[in-house]
Amino acid sequence: MDTDILIAIPARYASTRFPGKPLAKIAGKEMLIRVWEIAAKAAEGFSGCRAVIATEDERIVSFCQERNMECVLTSQSCKTGTDRVREVISKLNISPRFIVNLQGDNPMCPPWFVKALIEAYTKDNALEVVTPCVRMSWEELSQLRESKKLTPFSGTTAVVDKDGYAIWFSKNIIPALRKEDGLRESEEKSPVLRHVGLYGYSHKALDAFASLPESYYEKLEGLEQLRFLENGMKVKVVEVDYKGYGSMSGVDSPEDIIRAEALFAEHGEFV
Repeated sequence: MDTDILIAIPARYASTRFPGKPLAKIAGKEMLIRVWEIAAKAAEGFSGCRAVIATEDERIVSFCQERNMECVLTSQSCKTGTDRVREVISKLNISPRFIVNLQGDNPMCPPWFVKALIEAYTKDNALEVVTPCVRMSWEELSQLRESKKLTPFSGTTAVVDKDGYAIWFSKNIIPALRKEDGLRESEEKSPVLRHVGLYGYSHKALDAFASLPESYYEKLEGLEQLRFLENGMKVKVVEVDYKGYGSMSGVDSPEDIIRAEALFAEHGEFV
């Protein structure tokens, strides 16, 4: 099939903190199936859109083959999910114009977040990089400030220009808010955008990212998206909404499974 848009799902079995993580069950369903279903739902309505799982382990390959989930075995030496995505493209001998990197340990990513990136690209295929942000409520902003007292590098925020392109991302909360009490009275939501770790790239931008060395501020902040900004590449920010669902980042530990199950029990399934 012609592949214009690729949703690539890196799924590493040999997680140091949680071995076999992609095949761990959440409310009776393997995490990787949940992420695959998110990708399939997001792909609906887009011609030439294809989802592929990228893994370094034969156990995941066998699991996918039994369920008709397309999967490619990649090298053990891939350092990042981005490297694994590029290897998949090479092995399949395809040249998608747009690639979404949907991590296989992110079963709490709403499918409409992925769809929002694809829609942004289909409206403007000159975009280099697209990523989502959520505008924080005042309560969420207060909670983020509290959490940063204990874990200062949890949670990333962003500021954008008038056209919605990222000016900067930071582990600090940006922008600083003067006269915040007045803002809380006059504005329903805060001006703070929390970044969601999901990316869509043009094929050219993905190759450029991989060829560039780690940049100065990327290393200081621990944020790979700063490599784009420090090298003059534009990052389009798409504002998204959880639509009442509880938010959660990826699954990193068995304890996160319990948290994910609680959110599904409270809000229901995405698919």
